[in-house]
Amino acid sequence: MYLDVYDAIMSHRLHAGTKLTEQGLGDIYGLARHHVRRVLARLAADGLVDLERNRGARIASPGAREADDMFELRQVLEAKVMDKLAGRLTEADGRALRDLIARERDAWMRGDRPLWIRLSAEFHIELAKLAGNALLVDALRRLVSRTTLLISNLDNAGQQPCSFDEHAAVVDALQHHDSARAQAQMARHLGQCACRLLARSPARFDLRSALGKA
Repeated sequence: MYLDVYDAIMSHRLHAGTKLTEQGLGDIYGLARHHVRRVLARLAADGLVDLERNRGARIASPGAREADDMFELRQVLEAKVMDKLAGRLTEADGRALRDLIARERDAWMRGDRPLWIRLSAEFHIELAKLAGNALLVDALRRLVSRTTLLISNLDNAGQQPCSFDEHAAVVDALQHHDSARAQAQMARHLGQCACRLLARSPARFDLRSALGKA
């Protein structure tokens, strides 16, 4: 259940603000409410779900102020990741990152936007893992997951997010062991991400279908 809900959120089949009830999820998965409660608590720890006292749970829906705060914090943390990685990225690490970028580009070119969004988020988390600080990974996983919820659908394929090109520029700087350039490229990339955020209007959906249980 955790993986189903996580994937549905990150794939934007479950939209920000969607209410999740223990009863509804329990019926879908045939689980007792205390099991559902534990899953919701885990999703809340990931930053994907907000738990409301006496009101259940909702898919996180960060406001404009929180979005600014999150990107500001990401700028600080990911600059540290760049500084740590610039002198230690191995050839194997670089190849793995470029493979991830290639998959990201392929997903976008094939029109698989949910996969593209998920891979874009994964890129940042993989960088944090390579930096070798577990607490940094946990902090960024939550921030990346939560800011990913803010990404809205583009109107058409002519609008170019180009996150994969920005990611490639970051890796290029890291492979040249240029910390200053890597930090500048990451700062530019995160600034572009923030600028691409648009308001998402609520969509009609069926919870069972969104979780692939229809």
